[in-house]
Amino acid sequence: MDHQEFDIKPYRYAHRNQLIKVWEDSVLATHYFLKREDFEKIKSVVEHIDFNLLQVYCLQKNNQVFGFLGVSDQKLEMLFLDPLLIGKGLGRLMADFAIQNLDCRQVDVNEQNESARKFYEKIGFKVFGRSEKDGLGMPYPLVHMEL
Repeated sequence: MDHQEFDIKPYRYAHRNQLIKVWEDSVLATHYFLKREDFEKIKSVVEHIDFNLLQVYCLQKNNQVFGFLGVSDQKLEMLFLDPLLIGKGLGRLMADFAIQNLDCRQVDVNEQNESARKFYEKIGFKVFGRSEKDGLGMPYPLVHMEL
């Protein structure tokens, strides 16, 4: 895939609905372990996030959002990609952008999401801790990773 077709640009409110759609499609494709009711609860939280409170950048092509990332205090809080583009190097492109331009040094990964964990390990992140519950207090353990 020609990565030069894509740009990583700062989040704009005009892309909010596209961003949420990418989040939903990505989570449904990769977070097979989530119960449907938990997915709906998380979705309601995501729909109310003020993305301006984070450093959010969107992976775009022709003004359409295909992925996005969010960093706060050197921590990658979110990285989601259109499931049709997973495995084509664009997740790595976004992660490298966060590391090089936003000084990202940490990330939390759902323990059950083995492919995400392997993705971050390949980039150079290493596990330094674990939590029994996710950030919403739900029973989805997190693995804490750092560069």
